[in-house]
Amino acid sequence: QVQLVESGGGLVQAGGSLRLSCAASRRTSSNYAMGWFRQAPGKERDFVAGISWNGYSTLYADSVKGRFTISRDNAKNTVYLQMNSLKPEDTAIYYCAARSGILTMWPSTYSDWGQGTQVTVSS
Repeated sequence: QVQLVESGGGLVQAGGSLRLSCAASRRTSSNYAMGWFRQAPGKERDFVAGISWNGYSTLYADSVKGRFTISRDNAKNTVYLQMNSLKPEDTAIYYCAARSGILTMWPSTYSDWGQGTQVTVSS
């Protein structure tokens, strides 16, 4: 099991940027894919971005392509989500998740989750 702690959320104006971080309690570089998901009030938890254990493969939701970038620093057991050109519709709680194995975009395939960090984008 991996404990995950997100940070970096906050309030930002539309067009602004934020960088989220997700620190893992132990080494995840060997075989853990990592993902970022988000959940707005009254909506399902949606995939945002994911990265393979070695960082060679990434996936993005269509809604964030070209604006968000996921990366990882395995030496620090940390995954990042750089969010640029933020829009009000990006407002949600953002969750970091880990799974052993290949990268997927399905929340049900991830075994470990952080507590989430709130991102609010004002218009």
